[in-house]
Order: sequence, then C-alpha cells, then structure tokens
Amino acid sequence: MDINMEMIERTMEALRKNNMQPYYAESSAEAKELVKSLLEKGSTVTHGGSLTLKQTGITELLSNGDYNYLDRSKAGPDREKVEEIYRRSFFADTYLTSSNAVTEKGELYNVDGNSNRVAAILFGPKSVIVVAGVNKIVPDIRAAVERVKKIAAPQNTVRLECKTPCASTGECISLRNTDSAACDGCKSEARICCNYVVSAQQRQKDRIKVILVGEELGF
Repeated sequence: MDINMEMIERTMEALRKNNMQPYYAESSAEAKELVKSLLEKGSTVTHGGSLTLKQTGITELLSNGDYNYLDRSKAGPDREKVEEIYRRSFFADTYLTSSNAVTEKGELYNVDGNSNRVAAILFGPKSVIVVAGVNKIVPDIRAAVERVKKIAAPQNTVRLECKTPCASTGECISLRNTDSAACDGCKSEARICCNYVVSAQQRQKDRIKVILVGEELGF
C-alpha cells in the first residue's frame, strides 16, 4: 500500500501537541520491537480486545513469560473471572489497545460496548500504548464517526458473532437517516456501540503513547 508520510507526520505532530507520545513503525515486526522497548520486564501488562495486537504479534510478546500478563482469555467462559481481570487492569503498569480511529488533529476516537477498554484508556493504568495501522487515520472526528459506522462496528460484530443489523448489512442502521448523529444506532441487545470516547489534549503528558504502523491492521 502507498504510505502518505505527510499525513502521518501531520498526525504525529498533532498527537504531540495533545500531550500524547507518537511513534511510527514501518511494519508489524518493528511495532512489536518498539512495544517491547517500552515495557519493563516483570511489569503488569494487559490489553483490550484487539485484532491489531494479534496481527502484530504483540499479544504473543506479552505471553512470553517476561511480564505479569493479565490474560483474560485464560479465564475461559467464566464471566466473573473475566470481569475480575477487567478490574485488575486498572492497576496495570501498561495497558495496550488499538483505536477505532486516529484523527489528523491528534485525537483518538473509540466506541465500545462493554467499555472496559475505553475506561482503561481514560484512567487507571500508568501507561497506555495504542497501536494502530495507517488505515485508521482519518481527517477529523466526523470522519472517525463515519469510519466506525461503516467499517469498525460492522466488521467487529461479524468477528464477535453479534446479531446486530450492521453484521448483516455492513453498515450502521442510523446511516439511513441523512441527519444521523454519532450515537444513533440500533436497539439490539447485542449492540457494541454503547459508549463513545474522544481522547483529545491530555493532562498527563505522554501517559498515552500512539504507535502508527505503516500497514493496514485491524478494523
């Protein structure tokens, strides 16, 4: 794929102005090594649900024995054990995640159903590392909202086997209305778009680190 370095540099500069530490990795392998350099051996690490972290090999890195890895997949189908890991995640040294969109204005846009991911991005873990492919860079929040409704949410409902209208149609039902708002959507019990979070200028400088990867990753 063609990489627009001007767009990436513009996005990184905007993230920096918003007190987030940006990095650029040309490949998944480079991103994995960069994450490794940002983690301390023996530290407590965990992550949100993310295809990007799996594609880059970062989840494999976390499970190599060098870290105290809070791995929710080890909890199996036991919901209480999974939620216990969610709570313990707030005390992690580092929380890893991707983002539904990263704007050229230096903002992160994330929409969640369970919302443990957006909660940890906002508060709790000492450090947050966001890994996002360049396919997730958009001009502004309006474009980020559209990206979630047309790409991220529909594809994630298919991946998670959620029975929602967008899983069948490929886009949010709200797009049928020309004046649809960001939070409009279906009334499905399986809806994954429940909480909408914009991370803009941060008080705690460099707590959030954003690694932009020169590949198409995740949804």
